[in-house]
Amino acid sequence: MSKTKLLQGNEACAEGALYAGCNFFGGYPITPSTEVAEYLSRELPKVGGAFIQMEDEIAAMGSVIGASLAGAKALTATSGPGFSLKQENLGYAMITEIPCVVIDVMRGGPSTGVPTGPSQSDIMQCKWGTHGDHPVICLTPGYVQEIFDETVRAFNLSEKYRTPVIVAYDEIIGHMRERVEIPDQGVIPVVNRTKPPQGLAKYLPYDDTKGDVPPMANFFEGYRYHVTGLNHAPDGFPINAHPRIHTDEERLIRKVDGNRADICKNELYKTEDAEIGIFAYGASARAAKDAIDAARAEGIKVGLFRPLTMWPFPEEAVCAFAKQVKTIIVPELSLGQIILEVERVSKAQCGIEGIFRVDGDPITPAQILAKIKEVK
Repeated sequence: MSKTKLLQGNEACAEGALYAGCNFFGGYPITPSTEVAEYLSRELPKVGGAFIQMEDEIAAMGSVIGASLAGAKALTATSGPGFSLKQENLGYAMITEIPCVVIDVMRGGPSTGVPTGPSQSDIMQCKWGTHGDHPVICLTPGYVQEIFDETVRAFNLSEKYRTPVIVAYDEIIGHMRERVEIPDQGVIPVVNRTKPPQGLAKYLPYDDTKGDVPPMANFFEGYRYHVTGLNHAPDGFPINAHPRIHTDEERLIRKVDGNRADICKNELYKTEDAEIGIFAYGASARAAKDAIDAARAEGIKVGLFRPLTMWPFPEEAVCAFAKQVKTIIVPELSLGQIILEVERVSKAQCGIEGIFRVDGDPITPAQILAKIKEVK
């Protein structure tokens, strides 16, 4: 059984968060993500959750970290400049291994840029926005239904791997309205963090002998422990110039990269016999599908590789795709970002062509079809 709703992408995001058990939202209004906050400000109190509008984006990210430490499933939503402001606290959540979900509804930039126009120019910031080495999980839904589904998955991955998860989609998808099926509770599995057993003589919050994802105790549930953004020992207290710093940061990377099979998710569209490939996500992938259908009607064999998990980047799958086709076209609403990853992992096995646009309008099927005909 399920409920059917006509929802905007941002509303579907809020519904997905509620389905996953989100009970805290800390944020600050910013176009084009504000509807996530508006929706949850109404709905969270109905289920015993808490909504708080903080004084700025930095504080909003801090509130999410604190709420998660206290046991909440915590969410924040932002865009462009706000995402930039969250980076320091996002890095703090990475090293302290705090589960939380960050929604980034991408808009034009840099700075305040084009607040009401779509963009895909935050995709490298999702990976490299903070300093230091750390894991990143970033999901990139392209349909309103997928925003619901991938928000649920974001919470599950965050809780399972004890790490922040980013969901990045462009303004077009965030403000588009489509039919969404919301299944009854329990149809989609919901994951909760692994907790240590009660009554331990000493709880170590970063005990790597317990595996790459140590159990996490919630504050106020029996264990008191130290949390710091400094590199730390298993007990959470700072260490300096110690071999553990190296091995612990490797563990942070490994708990994500070592589970790519569980985390990575892609869609292949008409790729079986493709001679020309397209790598695209979000609104650009939707345009690509129309262009592919038009090209195939003219006898041109084109297929789409659409990542729903952008980070970790699907290296092996893209490399195999590059081996199959003679050219990969990368349409993106930036001046060329994810094309660099496609070039890197393709290993010169095929040509790479970009279609870039940053004027506040989407890349159209006609633009993509013209490029297909140019390279065929």
